[in-house]
Amino acid sequence: MHPDLFHLRREICRVGQSLFQRGYIHSSAGNISARVPTAAGGGLLITPSDACLGFLEPETLAWLNADGERLAGPPPSKSHLLHQRLYDLEPDAGCVLHTHSSHLVALSLLRAWNETDLLPPLTPYYVMKVGHVPCIPYLSPGDPHAAHWLADTLTRHRAKGLRLRAVMQERLGPTVWGPSPAAAMATLEELEETARLWLLTQGQPTSLIPEQIDDLRQRFGASW
Repeated sequence: MHPDLFHLRREICRVGQSLFQRGYIHSSAGNISARVPTAAGGGLLITPSDACLGFLEPETLAWLNADGERLAGPPPSKSHLLHQRLYDLEPDAGCVLHTHSSHLVALSLLRAWNETDLLPPLTPYYVMKVGHVPCIPYLSPGDPHAAHWLADTLTRHRAKGLRLRAVMQERLGPTVWGPSPAAAMATLEELEETARLWLLTQGQPTSLIPEQIDDLRQRFGASW
């Protein structure tokens, strides 16, 4: 097995176990995928359908080619079309991660901050490490139309010069992405923690002011 493919398999399992042990995922909810380098065969690795992410084994991940055809392993997660579409749209994405994180789902059940953004710019690290998180309407798990909503959302934000790292699907949970599984996990952690703070404070805190956000843009390249 190519060493890059071997490493990716182990890293997906490591991230899944870490998220499970810390309560970011539960039961068989959620899925993780990683882009396979061309030198290692291309396509993507993704967790199997109805798998518990806390007890993954490297050899049991599904391997799909660029067209979504299974090259090896069990049937993939029912959300594999969304993952594939995201890799097509985001060339720098190396990992896509979807969970049913409790505070984020709870927030989507109550209310988003406004019509398009799940959360306000509460903390500097939320602005720097996560940025805008648009909301996508509820669709059944695995519904292929979710990929169309994702494409439209990314296109609209790019037109404004904004980079996205996550979207939130109502009643289901966040989908986040990054250059590696570790980076995607860090984005999810910051996003879930900000949702927890917002719920703990009952939506009372004021947002960072425009001058503070502009400073984060200038100094750290924040996309807000």
